[in-house]
Amino acid sequence: MNAVITAESSPAEARQGIRTGNWRGVTTGLCAGYVQANLVILPARLAAEFTEFCHANPRALPLLERTEPGVPDALRVAPGADLRTDLPRYRVYRDGVLESEVDTLAELWLDDLVAFLLGCSFTAEQRLASAGVRLRHLETGSNVPMFRTSMMCEPAGRFHGPVVVSMRTIARDEVPLAERVTAELPMAHGAPLHIGDPARIGIEDLCTPDWGDPLLPEPDEVPVFWACGVTPQAVIARVRPELALTHAPGHMFITDVTDDDVVGARPPLA
Repeated sequence: MNAVITAESSPAEARQGIRTGNWRGVTTGLCAGYVQANLVILPARLAAEFTEFCHANPRALPLLERTEPGVPDALRVAPGADLRTDLPRYRVYRDGVLESEVDTLAELWLDDLVAFLLGCSFTAEQRLASAGVRLRHLETGSNVPMFRTSMMCEPAGRFHGPVVVSMRTIARDEVPLAERVTAELPMAHGAPLHIGDPARIGIEDLCTPDWGDPLLPEPDEVPVFWACGVTPQAVIARVRPELALTHAPGHMFITDVTDDDVVGARPPLA
């Protein structure tokens, strides 16, 4: 049963509710004004190459923080938080295959694991709403739809694969405003990668997202696509590391950093 965590909750309150098992839902719309983050955890021997991969693809993988090997806490972006317990849901990949989803990483944590926190487009949603941009998925409490695309990441070392995008349906006359607002937040993927016809980026059917919940444009709306921090999960399926741990799509880590703190900041911050 979900605790009452809302847009007005503090990040510390939200993380405590998650840590105690009282919130397992998506984090879209929670803790308005604070930066949310995607999570990727890899063996230390892959950390340098993955860091290069983030630097080569700042739109899809804006790097907020990288931990020391074996250290799941002592975070600059959220003092007192613990990456093993403070996300609502995690994914476990072995040899690139999704093995399971779990509520905690406490029993899976190893001393040689390095965690990466990557910026998330959820960060921009409060600013979009405050600017007057309607976001229908927030009205229904659903997750954004996410799609693999035909666009490819810039490879680095062994890491390569497709760019994943998240989609929001935006009223046609609000699209320029949505572009301007999100362009101010490069740490949250910045401005859209694509606007309009999904087929031009290799998406065949908006009714069947690869992750998240379907959301079809209304007659006065346009599909707008932002780079997405689920991109590493599509890459993990290609690269097939022996172990990779991630957030479950839509179930983010909520930091103590405000979106005002990162306006105009460009990745990497770590």
